[in-house]
Amino acid sequence: MKRFINICLFLTSMFGYLEWGKNHHMFIFQAEAEIFSKLFSNPQNFLHPFILIPLFGQLLLLYTIISKQPNKTITITAIIFISLLMLLLLFIGIIDPNYKILFSTFPFLITSIIASRFYLKKTG
Repeated sequence: MKRFINICLFLTSMFGYLEWGKNHHMFIFQAEAEIFSKLFSNPQNFLHPFILIPLFGQLLLLYTIISKQPNKTITITAIIFISLLMLLLLFIGIIDPNYKILFSTFPFLITSIIASRFYLKKTG
């Protein structure tokens, strides 16, 4: 069950929607692919906290997915790191108002609430 929850967290974290300007938009998984494709040619673009912290959270989730026994502390830490970006997107979606951005955060936020309740009730 823990592995399934962590897979759901990882997948839903990929579908945050970013939109800026008139014709610029992409999902988080597209932005990550672009960042990794340009990582070695332009590494300073990679060093922004709103890129590094959620990405580190996703790497922590990947670690818990492939480990034999997913660790609840690592999972909760990953949720917090990814939530920084998702809550920022939620805030942008509310104040803009941009429903694409707003609704793209709901799957991750709902899954993270379910996961947090599961891990915090579970002893071990």
